[in-house]
Amino acid sequence: MENLAKCFLVRKSEIDKTLATAPTRGKKLLEPLKSLAAANKLPLNILEDKEVLDNEAEIHKKEGDLWLCLKGEVKFIYGGEMVDPWVKKNADGSLNENEIKAKQIKNGIESILKPGDWLWIPAGQPHQHLCVGTVRLAIIKIPVKL
Repeated sequence: MENLAKCFLVRKSEIDKTLATAPTRGKKLLEPLKSLAAANKLPLNILEDKEVLDNEAEIHKKEGDLWLCLKGEVKFIYGGEMVDPWVKKNADGSLNENEIKAKQIKNGIESILKPGDWLWIPAGQPHQHLCVGTVRLAIIKIPVKL
């Protein structure tokens, strides 16, 4: 019999606690969902960007990103080509061959996401997001089946 992954319930109360945190400048995953997701190896999180105008473009080779805009407005650029890409370095200095980074994308599609909008970015597609104000995004990582 196949060993199934552990199921996990995330209550609305955990999402409400996460969304109740005060915004701060920069890009970050929000607590307490960040720790809950990490401890239980969940493929979801809530990302906050506040005044993030220089976010790097990226490609994930082995997972797609499903985004839901919860609050604010965010500009996504997706598709197109990465300009001068490089392989991401891990905290220990090793290379992460599954993540490609760049400063920008050329010839990509630009879309503004507003609360309630969803955006699917398949594995292997360049994407980047930028915002003037504060935006909160739910992100679900969906692995590619090999």
